[in-house]
Amino acid sequence: MSISTNLSIKVILGTTREGRFGDKPAHWIAGEAAKLPGLDVELLDLRDHPLPFFDRALSPFRENGVYADPAVTRWAAKIASADAYIVVSPEYNHGYSAVLKNAFDHLFPEWGRKPIGFVGYGNVGGARAIEQLRLVAIELHMWPIRSALHLPLDVYLAAMKEPIPPNPQVFAPLRNQFGDRVAMFFDDLLWSARALKVARLG
Repeated sequence: MSISTNLSIKVILGTTREGRFGDKPAHWIAGEAAKLPGLDVELLDLRDHPLPFFDRALSPFRENGVYADPAVTRWAAKIASADAYIVVSPEYNHGYSAVLKNAFDHLFPEWGRKPIGFVGYGNVGGARAIEQLRLVAIELHMWPIRSALHLPLDVYLAAMKEPIPPNPQVFAPLRNQFGDRVAMFFDDLLWSARALKVARLG
């Protein structure tokens, strides 16, 4: 069996807040992914995908990928075309953003049997938000990888001063945190993406 060696990676910017910080790490991690061979990388900004608050009578699990709202259909097409996801998430009040949860909740089959990795920022590097997001990902039949990227305070403060896209060197300390955390992150994500792509096509 032969399959395309190219992987589609979607980087999801998980906040629409005015004056948000998330643009900086989202553009950085998308840029790091784009440097790797065999990847088609797209940054999905939830500002570009304004979804209604989820209130449909049926669960997406039962809708078989058919949605009445064109905005949901457009979002579903983007998510369905991915082989793996990278979610850039803030931590608000010990958790993740409402707009990100809403984007997850609108779909079901499109997410399934694909790996997902997280880049977090905020209190404790977004660790508590990511811990909760892993549970959501499992319920949506995704494969959350063990490695995650948590922005330490010094990187966060330095990146705050950066334009968009930021200077990648601002994030260089992440490559020297008990090893190269960025390389470990992509090793886990891409190994899983390749293995699961083969399994889905089999």
